[in-house]
Amino acid sequence: MYLALLVIFLQYSELYTQERVFTFNTVEIKVQPSAKVKNGAPVSIVCHADISKSTDFQLKLNFTIFKDGKVVFMTVSDTGDAQYEISMARSSDTGDYECTVQAGRKTKSSNSVHVWVTGMTKPILTSEKREVLEGEVVKLRCELPEEAPPLHFFFRKIKMNSTPKEKDVYEPYKNFSVVEFSVEEDDNILQFDCFGKRTVKSEFEISEHSNKTLVTVREPFIKPTLNAKPSSNITEGDRIQFECSTVVAQMRDIEIILQKNKTILKSVQDEKLLEYSAVATLEDSGEYLCKVEQGRASKSTKLNVVVSELFPKPILAASMSKLDENKELTLSCSISGFRKANFSILRKKSNGDIWLKNSRNLTMRVNVNDTGYYICKAEVKGIVKESKPVRINVYAPVSKPTLSVVGGLPEVVLGKPLQLICRSVMGTPPITFTFYKGTEVKKTVINDTYATFLDENVKQNDKRGYKCDARNNHSSGAKASNILNVTVIIPIRDASLGSIPYGEVEEGSETAFLCSVKEGSWPIHFRIFRKTDREVLLFEESQNADRIIWRKETMNRQDTGTYYCVASNRANVDVKSHPITISVILAAWQKGVIAAFVLVLIAGAVTLILWWFLCKKKKAKGPSMEMSGSALATNLTSEKLTRQPNDGDYYSGSVYIEDSENHMKSTDESKGPDLESAEVEYTEVEVSTLDPHRAPVQKGTETVYSEIRKANNDSVENRHSRIQGHPDAT
Repeated sequence: MYLALLVIFLQYSELYTQERVFTFNTVEIKVQPSAKVKNGAPVSIVCHADISKSTDFQLKLNFTIFKDGKVVFMTVSDTGDAQYEISMARSSDTGDYECTVQAGRKTKSSNSVHVWVTGMTKPILTSEKREVLEGEVVKLRCELPEEAPPLHFFFRKIKMNSTPKEKDVYEPYKNFSVVEFSVEEDDNILQFDCFGKRTVKSEFEISEHSNKTLVTVREPFIKPTLNAKPSSNITEGDRIQFECSTVVAQMRDIEIILQKNKTILKSVQDEKLLEYSAVATLEDSGEYLCKVEQGRASKSTKLNVVVSELFPKPILAASMSKLDENKELTLSCSISGFRKANFSILRKKSNGDIWLKNSRNLTMRVNVNDTGYYICKAEVKGIVKESKPVRINVYAPVSKPTLSVVGGLPEVVLGKPLQLICRSVMGTPPITFTFYKGTEVKKTVINDTYATFLDENVKQNDKRGYKCDARNNHSSGAKASNILNVTVIIPIRDASLGSIPYGEVEEGSETAFLCSVKEGSWPIHFRIFRKTDREVLLFEESQNADRIIWRKETMNRQDTGTYYCVASNRANVDVKSHPITISVILAAWQKGVIAAFVLVLIAGAVTLILWWFLCKKKKAKGPSMEMSGSALATNLTSEKLTRQPNDGDYYSGSVYIEDSENHMKSTDESKGPDLESAEVEYTEVEVSTLDPHRAPVQKGTETVYSEIRKANNDSVENRHSRIQGHPDAT
């Protein structure tokens, strides 16, 4: 029963769920009456959701309206519409609006719509004071109470018959701003107003101007008066007096200043009158300013003064402006059209003028220390005027110049520049130096005491000498130096090293090394090195030649190695030759001794081998040797032992065996095997040895005949042995 109820419930739930299916078709947002509305007008933001449902059932919809991404309105409705009402639109309501609808697990959003509220509210301007003094400040506050920041505020100071002065302030976080305007001289009745400005997405709106605020300005003191006595037109030498005065409301922190061309002549404080007097000069002509200051307030008055010239500036004349030392100089001072004056002549110095004479004229014998500027002064009625300075140059003659090479020695390496210096110890500058190469002018330099010349075209066979002369404004003229001849140093080129003998050298013998160069100025410094695991200097010497020979008398095995030479001269460039290799070998007599020793050893060994061989043969064939004893004795008695001298000939230990006769003769090829035949074989052996004292080898010949019989396939072999050697040989 319970199972049946459960099945019925599940089927009913599934049927109920299928009946509550819905979907969002569209979600739209609209602005009424329009997306552009005037400031203060009502506006409605309407959100509409179009929904399709499987059956007619109740569906709760959650509406959310956003402005610039921020939530401004939320509501729940069972209809497809929601409305956000703005009773009075302000500029802060300008922005992008969007609507989102959520039902169940489904959400859908509309497109955005831009709402633009045109116009701004009128700002409110207030002033801290309605009456101020000159020099004080007026503090103003401008507010846009119904607008949202950021805002831009503009303040204006309106003065009659003048262009308004404007200040602007940007306020990112406030809807009001405060500024100060200073009250200046001649400000009496002032008006102020302000207006606002806002910018939204590159569009801006400007509010209307605020109410005008009136501010009255009072003077703390009156404009000063400035007078000159006896008048503003006077003559040099007359005394002039200035008076500057004002009227103040409060005698506190008041200051009066008199100035001319930004130079303050006099000032007084907490007084109403300033007085200043001086003897008038031509330089006193110009505009004078009297200024009265109290706090920030300031007023001024100007007066132009003209001072007439009493007499013109004096003129100083010199008999000569350039002259030799020990000459006479006359200076004369005069005033055009005016003679009654007190004259004095002075020499100008940086630390003060030097008085020379109270007179119109001055005559003096000069020296070089009198070079400088001279002036004269004239005084009339306490007025002193100064002439323009006159330059006097006194010259001492130049001394004979000296010409030398920069760096010392009068030489230059070929291919490098030559720098010369011409110096004159005495003489008043400026001095004109002229350089000559032969008779050709190369360079002219104006300097004080010396000049340099760089010759970059020095040739190998250039025989022209150098000379310079020096001159200044002295009447003696130019003086020439001595002629300087410069040696041209030719750098070393292509060094080479050779030896005699070359390559292999016998130990104990002498070797000559020749180091030479193809080109280079003398003296040449030669150095010979041997290089094994390190470089060793063997020989060095300087010669006025392009080659040098060094003899090493005795060469040892340690002298084997690589040799090279280095050549240099005053060009200070080392030129290295190609290396040569020297091998030190044994001498001929050393080779002979070694060869003789080896031959002796070989001869002894051969003799022992022959002796051992003969002894072995003798033991093996004893009976045969006995049978042939009589024949051997007979042969020995009949054979001569001969000695053949051979002077001058010696052998280096070679051993040879000569077969003088080795014949096999057959008496008859048709003989039977039982025929017995005898045949003798002769063998000659010659052994030579080297005399220890290198004497000629003596040869001896000893012949021994032995006849050995043996049977081999019914054959008979006869052997004849001959041994030739030293008489003492075994």
